[in-house]
Amino acid sequence: MSKLLMYLKTDTFRKNLIAALVVIVLLFLGIYFGLRAYTQHGVSIEVPQVKGMHINQAIDALERADLEYYVDSVYQMDMKPGLVIEQDPEPKAHVKTGRTIYLTVITQVPPDVAFPNIIDKTFIEASAMLRNQSLKVGDTVYIADIARDVVLDVKFAGQPLKAGRMVPKGSKITLVLGNGRGANEVEMPNLIGLSLDEAKFALTGVGLNLGSVTYAGSIADSLAAKVVGQLPDTTAGIVSIGTAVNLTLSNN
Repeated sequence: MSKLLMYLKTDTFRKNLIAALVVIVLLFLGIYFGLRAYTQHGVSIEVPQVKGMHINQAIDALERADLEYYVDSVYQMDMKPGLVIEQDPEPKAHVKTGRTIYLTVITQVPPDVAFPNIIDKTFIEASAMLRNQSLKVGDTVYIADIARDVVLDVKFAGQPLKAGRMVPKGSKITLVLGNGRGANEVEMPNLIGLSLDEAKFALTGVGLNLGSVTYAGSIADSLAAKVVGQLPDTTAGIVSIGTAVNLTLSNN
């Protein structure tokens, strides 16, 4: 113990102690200033505005600013593909060189969605269900059926479409609807003002028959006579195919 105390009083110990302290201080200063240089303490750059740019323009702007980037994508209908809609950090924020800027871009490829079951739904109901799935009503085709404005069939790209099938979001769907008339029913045409031959042609075209033909007043030229009355008339609306239509013609 006495030898240790004697050593602590020697010049050699004091020199070693001072040397050790100097080394520790120099090491601390080296680490401190080294970290400041490595992290560029007090040095920052302003994040450029890239929101609203096309992704290619945004990447160029970030690379010129010596910033990294990470791109995520979302799909939104009626928005230009490749458009940057979000960025993080926000424009004019101050960050270190090499900081990663997170970008959200509109993708060109729409995701698929499950097609809903809209058979036997009204046109209004079906339209709402399609909108909820981010789908659109394309063409509407009417066929003879007593169910008026009710969806009887659906098609996509000209092919029948079943419920549950995956289709691209934003797709246009063709709806086949009933016209409110049975397969053996037609709308009564308006024959007033037609000649007899024209009236016969119009009736044949819709599957109706010519009934009795009468003339009102004196007939100087039967070929020039025009239809002045019909029974049933247009107020009958829908009639069965094969219905006989009685005509009254006149030269007046």
